[in-house]
Amino acid sequence: MGIHVEAEKAYWVGFNLVKGIGAARVRLLLDAFGDLQSAWNASPAALQAAGLGPKILETLLKVRTDVSLEKVWQRIQAQGIQVLTWPDEDYPPRLLEVPQPPPVLYLRGALSPEDLWSVAIVGTRRITAYGKQVAEEIASQLARSGVTVISGLARGVDGLAHQAALQNGGRTLAVLGSGVDRIYPPEHRRLAEQIIEHGALISDYPPGTSPDSANFPPRNRIISGLARAVIIVEAGKTSGALITAAFAAEQGREVFAVPGSIYAPQSLGANLLIQQGARPYLNCQDVLEILNMVQVSEQRTVRSVLPGDAFEARLYSLLGNEPLHVDEIGQQTDLPIEKISSTLVIMELKGLVRQVGGMQYIAVREASEPYELE
Repeated sequence: MGIHVEAEKAYWVGFNLVKGIGAARVRLLLDAFGDLQSAWNASPAALQAAGLGPKILETLLKVRTDVSLEKVWQRIQAQGIQVLTWPDEDYPPRLLEVPQPPPVLYLRGALSPEDLWSVAIVGTRRITAYGKQVAEEIASQLARSGVTVISGLARGVDGLAHQAALQNGGRTLAVLGSGVDRIYPPEHRRLAEQIIEHGALISDYPPGTSPDSANFPPRNRIISGLARAVIIVEAGKTSGALITAAFAAEQGREVFAVPGSIYAPQSLGANLLIQQGARPYLNCQDVLEILNMVQVSEQRTVRSVLPGDAFEARLYSLLGNEPLHVDEIGQQTDLPIEKISSTLVIMELKGLVRQVGGMQYIAVREASEPYELE
């Protein structure tokens, strides 16, 4: 085969074209063969011995016969679509943490380190005037606070959230239930182009995949997986937004729901979520504080001008989830308290640590980028 550039990645795409081969089977193949190029070229007997059942094996062999990976890869490149796989440094770290993350992501646009600070806003397509007002207000305030807004490009809440984020100078990511080259709904094509300029369109479905009702519920796990929290604006009792909320809860994300009228069908789902333990959304400041996002812009600025040194790295490795007083840190490190205190102030601005009262500090690892010293 004539694939030359990023050859191994093309084989990830190849397996992504095989219906029934997802995260679990990709891990199985990697364990058995070491890499997906070897798995793709393996004999049927070796693939069966690795654990592929007869039906999946038949499907794989047909795709392997019918599809030219070289041509598929060339089309992807020609469309300017970026392909991310598990080993890639640019694969979203928050998504990589969830159970069975998608082995392949297709992107139009670009991800940014800023997207670590992100919140998903989802809800009904049949939005009310109240829902419209709230969705626009939440997305606008988050964008102005430097938080990336994630949604699904659908009509109603999703589209309004993307638009409000863009109008307020923010970044936004749209996760699709189709290929990133197949925009749905069609009236959101212009919006999609704007998102590409200030964020990204993302899908785990191969380019060319048409929008299908069966595709949308599974993609919701990516919406919640990318985000630090999910806000349900309006959702009926059977809304797809409730699926996103369920994924968010499983993934350990915060779930907020906007309280609504007990008489409004669009608020039934959101109100039920609150009854089941979701946080009622009352104002944006609550979200920012709960997620330690109040100082997002300050954290970014300080990170860019004050890179970590060995002293910060030492303090960071010492701290964990249990509060530690500066005096205890001094005893364990045999370092001057004044130096410890001043460094912790800088690290708090970076979002790496948080003071929990009485000069006691904890590390904030989930809220920040991996902190490593070269």
